[in-house]
Amino acid sequence: MPLLGDSPHVSFLSLRAWRTRLIFWASAVAVGVAASVFALGAEHANHAFQTLVTRWPWAPVILTPAGLALIAWVTQRWFAGTEGSGIPQAMAALGMYDESARGRILSLRAAAAKIALTLSGLLCGASIGREGPTVHVGASILYSVRRLALQPRHEIERGLILAGGAAGIAAAFNTPLAGLIFAIEELSRSFEERTSGIILIAVIVAGLAAQVLQGNYTYFGQTAAALGTASAWLAVPVCGVVGGLLGGLFSRALVTGVRRMPGALRARPVLLAALAGLGLVAVGLLSGHEAWGTGYEEARRLVNGTGTVDAGFPFWKMLATLLSYFSGIPGGIFAPSLAAGAGLGANMAPWFPEVPAAAIVILGMAGYFTGVVQTPITAFVIIMEMTAGTAMLLPLMATAFIAYGTSRLVCPEPIYRALARTFLERLGPGAAGLPQRPRPPAPDG
Repeated sequence: MPLLGDSPHVSFLSLRAWRTRLIFWASAVAVGVAASVFALGAEHANHAFQTLVTRWPWAPVILTPAGLALIAWVTQRWFAGTEGSGIPQAMAALGMYDESARGRILSLRAAAAKIALTLSGLLCGASIGREGPTVHVGASILYSVRRLALQPRHEIERGLILAGGAAGIAAAFNTPLAGLIFAIEELSRSFEERTSGIILIAVIVAGLAAQVLQGNYTYFGQTAAALGTASAWLAVPVCGVVGGLLGGLFSRALVTGVRRMPGALRARPVLLAALAGLGLVAVGLLSGHEAWGTGYEEARRLVNGTGTVDAGFPFWKMLATLLSYFSGIPGGIFAPSLAAGAGLGANMAPWFPEVPAAAIVILGMAGYFTGVVQTPITAFVIIMEMTAGTAMLLPLMATAFIAYGTSRLVCPEPIYRALARTFLERLGPGAAGLPQRPRPPAPDG
């Protein structure tokens, strides 16, 4: 299993090779530390906004549109390329051959800005998550050590991006297996032997670093929920179809909105962010202040059975997440999608009175999340690891694959692949380092 910079001609005991390995491992530790700092900052930012809303319920009317407009201005002025989730940027970088263009997207400067601007968005009430941005941060940190490889090659650089993205997911959710699967299923859509060691080591080291700083926790706590009877399995296709359909519709709406945004608005990102912020204010107020932020606390309470949400919560959450993404500020959709899925599960729980409500919440989460991202293996692994719900493994697998098939009916192209392609198209063939396609000759006449 080759590691960074290994070569058949380099001795295992070579000091130069070990220096490279140690620097690489230190970079993976840095991903874990950055993810932990990001997680702590997101928790405090989310809490700060909720505290503000509790004291002054109308504060978002001014704070949210003004704050989103300011973040959009800073992003476009100094940190172009950090907007949105960050997963499309990592995927786009995998397809680039121009080192300078790729370096601008995956830099330590971009990583620091991604963290700071995402936290700023949470302070303004945006319905965004930190998990997708952590992929961007992880890929940027590991890519920054590319020049330390003994034999710099495009494959080594690609492996570093994959490893950084996988380490970011592993450290963000404390789900090492899901990080590895995510790199295979979403970022690369393949698994190359020459990069397997890089990805595996990065996931392990970053995950250990995050556990040292945050403890060996599960993202949503632990659940003993299970489907106890054969009739309870009827919930699996229902959650798969409903979650997959709504998740696919959400993805299609987001991709269509990004691609067909009127040119006049796209050319005025600050105005666009302010308008999206006003829409977000309306959604936040109409939802009874449930649609703000990551949605993590709402989802955790539903999974643990310690709280409830309004029946409209998942739909308000979907709309708030769309508006937050359209604003152009940095921020992901992982956590809001998990929250919306948990809300859907809570709405479907009364349909199956013989099944524990927590089990339906988890299945709803798996169905909707799979419908959004269209990575069924990553979805059921990440939810199983987040809830320590090993008894739900087979129902989660079945729900995820049903949701995947349903989502593809309404959104044939996976959301991150579509956003990555749009990102590359807007950079232009020259900036992305891609070959220019000759234009066909004009028809006669």
